[in-house]
Amino acid sequence: MKLRLTCAAALSALLLAACGDSKEPAASTPAASAPAEATATPTPFIEKVTGDPTPMPEVTPSGKDEPKVTKPESDKAPTELVVRDLEVGTGDEITPGKLAAVDYKGWRLDDGVVFDSTWEKGGKPFQFIFGAKQVIDGWDQGLKGMKVGGRRQLVVPPDLAYGDHGQASIRPNDTIVFVIDLLAVN
Repeated sequence: MKLRLTCAAALSALLLAACGDSKEPAASTPAASAPAEATATPTPFIEKVTGDPTPMPEVTPSGKDEPKVTKPESDKAPTELVVRDLEVGTGDEITPGKLAAVDYKGWRLDDGVVFDSTWEKGGKPFQFIFGAKQVIDGWDQGLKGMKVGGRRQLVVPPDLAYGDHGQASIRPNDTIVFVIDLLAVN
């Protein structure tokens, strides 16, 4: 019994010495047998990638003809995302977290004005991490399930694109159209 008291006193002295001369009362410590609480690990912030991310091996353009711009026959723009497979791919499926390489052409629905095209940029594919908010929500939702080798058309309403602020030649509240060729997933 005397040995236990001596060990307890030595342990108490050691703990007090380690804590310093704090005048504040010590916080109560949980019992040694209580499990430690898990702490949340912060989710890393993934910045929007500009230029060429390096992890993707060199990707060649699809070799498919540049899509033709078509104006709608109706003045009424859809209020929900429209996804249409123009050609179904047979390769790997795009999944969240994977680096994707695509050829694409985008235009404003109402007047057919092209605002961007990899074909016009010398055929250099665009690369992004799928599902990491590096592209508009219309792409993250509309490319789900697409396979390499496929060509897909997306008609994207403003709330899934650039909303009421627009972007470059995309005006506020524009519905935009894309034709996207999925070239590679890594």
